Amino acid sequence: MVAKLTGSAPDVQDEYVIYAAHWDHLGVGPADASGDTIYNGAMDNASGTAAMLEMARAFKSLSVAPKRTMIFLAVTAEEQGLLGSEYYARFPLYPLARTLANVNIDGMNMWGQTSDLTVVGFGASDLDDYLSEAAGEQGRTLIPDPESEKGFYYRSDHFNFARVGVPALYTDDGVTFIGKPAGYGQQKREEYTSTDYHNPSDEVKPDWDLSGLAQDGKLLFTVGYRVAMAPTYPEWKPGNEFKAIRDKTINR
Repeated sequence: MVAKLTGSAPDVQDEYVIYAAHWDHLGVGPADASGDTIYNGAMDNASGTAAMLEMARAFKSLSVAPKRTMIFLAVTAEEQGLLGSEYYARFPLYPLARTLANVNIDGMNMWGQTSDLTVVGFGASDLDDYLSEAAGEQGRTLIPDPESEKGFYYRSDHFNFARVGVPALYTDDGVTFIGKPAGYGQQKREEYTSTDYHNPSDEVKPDWDLSGLAQDGKLLFTVGYRVAMAPTYPEWKPGNEFKAIRDKTINR
């Protein structure tokens, strides 16, 4: 699925900011202990797709529309190897050289508000600067991925945008949950990974606290809007592995 909100400024409305989320999961598979065979993917990644749709709704309702065109891309086959986003990167609907950024939305925070936010691939591009400013306005700080050895930057849909040179942002939940004891965030993460991740039990839970999803959604919305309004394109930071690709293809 692709949706487009045409930019309001004629001189830059042929430039693009892409929000992407994968709507697929694993479908029907081996039964779990309860006999359930439906792999719902409620957090991974119905939550991200829902957040993206709400952002699209919010962009549409703005009194001051973004200058550049906003693209909302729901890709499939992420769980099978990032195939949907790879296809778009190989056969883009809109020129990659005029695509300023990709904001990737994978599983959202369902456990409440945090005072920080994890950035996977922290320091990769100017998008982190946009994110840092917006997070500061929420009274939050950014932290690097504490599990960088697992290579998460190469394991979600944003990677296919990065590998063709488009600056790509991928965030994860914060770790310091407001009003919760130390270690709560890590506990919830480990519970999800061991029990629900890629299992039929990844379904809507009665104890979810969607205020965390709303908090992070507003932050990603702000980043995309400001990129769409900015006078210049965001860049990869010097020394980043994707910078040379961008420098060869960029058209400004």
